Amino acid sequence: MTLPNLTRRAALLGAAASLGGCSAISSLNAAATVLATYDLTPAPGSTAGARSGRTLVVARPQAGAAITTDRILIKPNPLSVTYLPDARWPDEAPAFLQTLLIRSIADTGRIGYVGPAEGGPVPDRALLTRMDAFQVEVRGEAFLVSVALSLTVLSDSDQRVIATRAFRQSAPVVDDSPLAIVAGFQAVMDALLPQMANFALAA
Repeated sequence: MTLPNLTRRAALLGAAASLGGCSAISSLNAAATVLATYDLTPAPGSTAGARSGRTLVVARPQAGAAITTDRILIKPNPLSVTYLPDARWPDEAPAFLQTLLIRSIADTGRIGYVGPAEGGPVPDRALLTRMDAFQVEVRGEAFLVSVALSLTVLSDSDQRVIATRAFRQSAPVVDDSPLAIVAGFQAVMDALLPQMANFALAA
């Protein structure tokens, strides 16, 4: 499917939302529609170096309401938000990213324990993440997957900030089909996840 089709779909979604009764019927129909689910794979950081007995908890990332959903976010312009029809992530984007981070850090084999904040041993470090962008942007006649994240490592015992760093990556998308868009997200995460895993392990 092409860029103009996505733009037309966004316009149609906006028009439908402006019709009160039709909107209610449309919402009911959408709720009954089974959406295809798309996954991403982790990308571990460097496996070189000695294994540490350190323990790390990865908190659920913080994100705005538009990102905190299992739908794939589309921004037709800087002021508009819509979602890719008929497609979703396996979980809300913050929880999904949390899982990818944990698996990417664990797969290095360089840390004693890494997991979510719930359960597990008393941690030495905590990894906090803010999601500023996790979306597809429409740039004229082009598509761009854009991910912007800010990571902070804390000492769990005294909540002291040990390190903080911003990560940003983008990748072009050939069209607005779900497979092409998910491939764009995978390309971005293949670049970012190893960097973020190495950052968390080095702090």
